[in-house]
Amino acid sequence: MTLGDLITQGTQMALVLALAPLLTGFVRKVKARLLRRQGPSLIQPYRDLLRLMKKEVVLAENASWLFRVCPYLIFAATWVAAALVPTFATGLTFSWTADLIAIIALLGSARFFLALAGMDVGTSFGGLGSSREVMIASLAEPATIMIVFTLALVVGSTQLSTMANAMLSPTIGLRVSLGLALIALVLVAIAENSRIPVDNPATHLELTMVHEAMVLEYSGRHLAVIELAGQLKLLLYVSLIACIFTPWGLAPTGAGLEEKLVGAGLYVGKLAVGGLLLGMFETSVAKMRVFRVPEFLGVALMLGLLGTLLLFVSRSI
Repeated sequence: MTLGDLITQGTQMALVLALAPLLTGFVRKVKARLLRRQGPSLIQPYRDLLRLMKKEVVLAENASWLFRVCPYLIFAATWVAAALVPTFATGLTFSWTADLIAIIALLGSARFFLALAGMDVGTSFGGLGSSREVMIASLAEPATIMIVFTLALVVGSTQLSTMANAMLSPTIGLRVSLGLALIALVLVAIAENSRIPVDNPATHLELTMVHEAMVLEYSGRHLAVIELAGQLKLLLYVSLIACIFTPWGLAPTGAGLEEKLVGAGLYVGKLAVGGLLLGMFETSVAKMRVFRVPEFLGVALMLGLLGTLLLFVSRSI
């Protein structure tokens, strides 16, 4: 482990942290332009975070120590998970920990603490949002596991750097199982990030919101940290899809500065394409009712299961 390796790893951690609010602002801008509105500035999420950091924290009288600690635990788990996904280079210092199962565990722990924080104060909206969040998670996690099984059977590993390098190999090629896994991962990403049609991140209607209901009691820097964690989670899933299914441009192990800069530029381009597609999708569909979410995630589960079964059947022939 050299100083250059540590600098590269630190650069990736800083890069995902810096680009997460920009991706959220870009998606909002795309949706506004598609609706023929001017929309907020691309840097508006940075301003919102700065404004919240300057505000005073208001706590409920019956809030426990867990309510105060949860925002930082959620942010730490999400940031670590996002930083483990290869963005512009593979084979980084901590790439041996960049395992799909480890990332799922980190996101699950962040969701667990968020649900606890929603129930801590004892408000009806917090409990409602936490119950819905856990319901969605109980459906999304099996689908995610099936997606991991499908990718692991194709590549032979759940380590992301190995997976990205294998996807560039001509031996993989185009496979139906990979297409099913991609569609399933997109559906899971939409549900996990509380995006339309599962949830509307811009709504504040008590009977329809999921994520916003859990954070209603937060304010000031606590709310800023939770909002930043949510933006990191969106960037994580876009980065994950780009790393696995479009790994072109990732600098290999031991690459020079020029290759890493090219990889960083291509990564920003992939984020822009992902944000554009997300904005177009959210503009073209409406939010579904809560009781239809199991059907939505059931499609992701069945696609992941079909991808796994196809691989088993093709290998047995």
